[in-house]
Formats: sequence, structure tokens, C-alpha cells
Amino acid sequence: QVQLVESGGGLVQAGGSLRLSCAVSGRTVSINYLGWSRQAPGKEREFVARILRNGRRADYADSVKGRFTISTDNAGNTVYLQMTNVNPEDTAMYYCNAQISATVKSWGKGIQVTVSS
Repeated sequence: QVQLVESGGGLVQAGGSLRLSCAVSGRTVSINYLGWSRQAPGKEREFVARILRNGRRADYADSVKGRFTISTDNAGNTVYLQMTNVNPEDTAMYYCNAQISATVKSWGKGIQVTVSS
């Protein structure tokens, strides 16, 4: 009942920056956290960052802490991932997600980020 659509991915050079966006729609009143995960070929999907829909709290994976920033717009209808100082290890499919309850998450279809060395 929650729809998530990612945008903003693509190719970026190592050391550069890009911003991912995720449009959130549907029954958004039920969302507590919005977040991002990523998955590289042959690897498990990994947590990247999450934020309360009101923007008051954010958490990050150690691998991106200090380099990536997650944020939302004022209405909580868009969640962003500002990626800076990217490296080739950041290359992955990035997925937007919404935490609906302790056991229910909604996922976007994913968007590719490729970092060239």
C-alpha cells in the first residue's frame, strides 16, 4: 500500500558525488522509517541508512558514515541519499524502503549506482 520510486542513479567517478531520490506515495501515514539499502552482484542486500519520516533521527552503516547523508522533505514524501566521496565499493543497486511495522517493509525496484575508479 506504499509505493516507492527511486531516481538519480547513474555513473559517477570515484571521489565524486550524486544524490538519490525516492518518491513516497500511498498510505504514507503508516510509515515510521524511510531508508536505503544496496546490493552488489553476488552479495547480500545490506543496510545503508534510515531516517524517521519526520527527519528527527538518522542511522548509517559504518561503511558510509561520514560520507552519505539521508534526509527527507518537509512532508516526508521524498527521501534522499546524498552520496559524497564515493568509491568503487559503493557500486551497487540501491533500493529505497519504508518501514511500515516491525515485520513489514515496502521496497522500490532499485536504481543502479556505478562508481568508476
